[in-house]
This record gives sequence, C-alpha cells and structure tokens, in this order.
Amino acid sequence: MDKKKHKISQFLAHFRGWIQAVATILTNIHLPNFFKGEIYRGDAKTVCVPGLNCYSCPAATGACPIGAFQAVIGSSKFKFSYYITGFFILIGVLLGRFVCGFLCPFGWFQELLHKIPFKKFSTKKLKSLRYIKYGVLLIFVILLPLLVTNSLGMGNPFFCKYLCPQGVLEGAIPLSIANASIRAALGKLFTWKFGILITFVILSLMFYRPFCKWICPLGAIYALCNKVSFLQMKVDEDKCVSCGKCERACKMDVDVTKHPNHTECIRCGMCIKECPTEAIHYQYGFGTDKTNLKENKGE
Repeated sequence: MDKKKHKISQFLAHFRGWIQAVATILTNIHLPNFFKGEIYRGDAKTVCVPGLNCYSCPAATGACPIGAFQAVIGSSKFKFSYYITGFFILIGVLLGRFVCGFLCPFGWFQELLHKIPFKKFSTKKLKSLRYIKYGVLLIFVILLPLLVTNSLGMGNPFFCKYLCPQGVLEGAIPLSIANASIRAALGKLFTWKFGILITFVILSLMFYRPFCKWICPLGAIYALCNKVSFLQMKVDEDKCVSCGKCERACKMDVDVTKHPNHTECIRCGMCIKECPTEAIHYQYGFGTDKTNLKENKGE
C-alpha cells in the first residue's frame, strides 16, 4: 500500500503542470467565444467551478464560486446561496487547498509568470501578509455583499468588482478586444482593475503566487479546511532523515515535517519531489498511520 501511495504521489507531483493546464482548459472549454466576444450563458453557468475563474470569461464553463456567493448572500430568497455554501464545504473537506495547487487557473497563471527569468525574492519574512486574505474574505466577500444589496436582494460583488485581477485578465480584456461596444464602455473602474492586474503580474515575477498567499478569499476558505480535509500530506518519521530539503523546496513557506497540513499548504508536491527517502506522500480518506507524529502531538 505504501508503494502505491508513493507512486500516486510522485505521479501527481511530477505531472502537476499538465494537470493544471487540463484543469484550466476544462474550466474554460468554450474557446470559440473568445473570437465572438460573447459570454457562454448555458445551463452549466449555474454550476460553480472549484478554482478562481471569472464568470465573465467568454470561455468560462461555470460560475466563479466567490462571485456567485457575493451575489446571493444578502437575501434568503436565493436558495442558490445554500448551494454555494455547501459547495465550499464539500470541496474544502474533499480536497482542501489541493484546488489551489492543481485546479485553479489563476494560480497556474501566477506560476507560469514566476518561471520567467527575473530576480526572485523569498516571502518567508512576509508571512504576516498571509492574514490579509482572511480580512478580504470577511469584508469584501461576506460583510459588504451581505449589507449592501439591490432591490432584488442581490449583493454587490465588491471583491469581483474592485479587487479581483482575474476578472480583467479573463473577462474585460478578451471581451473588449473582440467586442467594440464593450471596448467603448471601458472607464475608470477598468483602469483601476487593470492596475491591480499589472501589479500582481509584476509581483508574480518576483514572488511565488503572491495573490494566493496574500489576497485570495477562495484560498482562505479552502485553507480553513486544510487540516480536516480527506486529502492530507503525510510524513513518515521512520523514513525522514531531517535533511531539510522539503522545507527548502516549499515555496509556500511551510515547515513540512512539523506542519505538513498547514493552512498555507497547497498540496503542490514540491516536497514530495525533493524528499530523498520518499518519506512524504499524499493520503486520502480516514486511514490513520504512524506518520505526522509531531503534528498530532501539537509540536
């Protein structure tokens, strides 16, 4: 069983880039719409996708869970709000931040930018910034949309409207290129959001996944589920030789041997690839073993 776990873990870790590419395509399957300058409006748009992907992207397969949640949180009239809340809980418990590491289009976009030759900086001294995303979740995704609603009882999507760079990247830019009327309607809000996008493009060249680490409210939701999700990172202490390679490999600034299921872990598998003794692997389900003793003891 251990050999099977390690083979699966190694496969996921080594082919993560391809999995991210496939996930991005499946999340945006209606590619011809990019040339039409139109948004897909079929029945699938009532279903949320797991990662951060703009509803207004011409090719978007489904709805962005953050955008959908903001729209209906302000009114009990919308049963859809219960569905989205259940969706967050379900995906969080099943996968945790595996979604961030494998299934999120904007996360993959940041990683591709980070591969571009540019001076790189560590974020280990900036760990305190990781708490900003919880403030963004509370204020821009929950409180403001809950308190400020229109006549239909729908909340104003404050995060999508004022902060999310994915909306400009996937929605406003491609739609304005292909649609003259949308291009003519662009104003100060687009300029503001475009500035945010450029800021995170530049930051992604220097830092690994800055938006995921510091701002993303969807990542904050999944982070809260990391320690209780069925998918866990396991460290076998009998095999671990305390070489420190896993911690140095982790770009999310996690001490892997002490806290393998830290809220910042996106299950990317970089630690699995670097471990010389195959002491780290994914485990799914309720199975228990003798691994992660330090974490279980609360050390």
